[in-house]
Amino acid sequence: MKRLGDIMERLALSVLLVGGAGMLTAMFLGAGDVVGTQFFGWPIHGALEITESTMVLIVFGGLAYAQIRRSHIRVELLYSHMPPRVRAAMDVFSDIAAMIFFGLLLWQAVNEAMFSWSIGEAADGLIQFPLYPARFILAAGTALLILQLVLDLVLDIQRLRGKAPIEDPASDLGAAPDGLPDIPELREPGLQSGSRQSDP
Repeated sequence: MKRLGDIMERLALSVLLVGGAGMLTAMFLGAGDVVGTQFFGWPIHGALEITESTMVLIVFGGLAYAQIRRSHIRVELLYSHMPPRVRAAMDVFSDIAAMIFFGLLLWQAVNEAMFSWSIGEAADGLIQFPLYPARFILAAGTALLILQLVLDLVLDIQRLRGKAPIEDPASDLGAAPDGLPDIPELREPGLQSGSRQSDP
């Protein structure tokens, strides 16, 4: 399982880096199009279409890696106060719910991608930029996320059954012994390890 998790992390990181390169491309294309249009009257043809397709790569290319890091936004108002087994059960429920949602999304994404490819769908404009690659990227990114959710589900079930360690959510905040984040810059001068130095 750990070997498979390592492979998934490397693959997700590779896709994330490709998405980062796409974001830089979209940024330079957008800036160049604005400068060329406003100052020289030379717009970059196809910049809008390329940027729209690149956004799909940026968003769906990073979903799996964000799931690996458990970095998706979630409300922990109750979660952080629950016992370890309850937190594990809540994680199992969220994994299953996410798999159902993204499974439906993948189903429709594959249908749309196949239909777009069969008709040769392209953007209207001076440059007939094909749209089906972005639809296949959406489906691939969603499939990669579902695979990671399956791995997380197996791990969370093991945690629920007590066969894997359960991480403390407060550990991500670098909690100090008093339960507050340990931020050295916010400590009062003269405080070392929670005790005040004696005055001379």
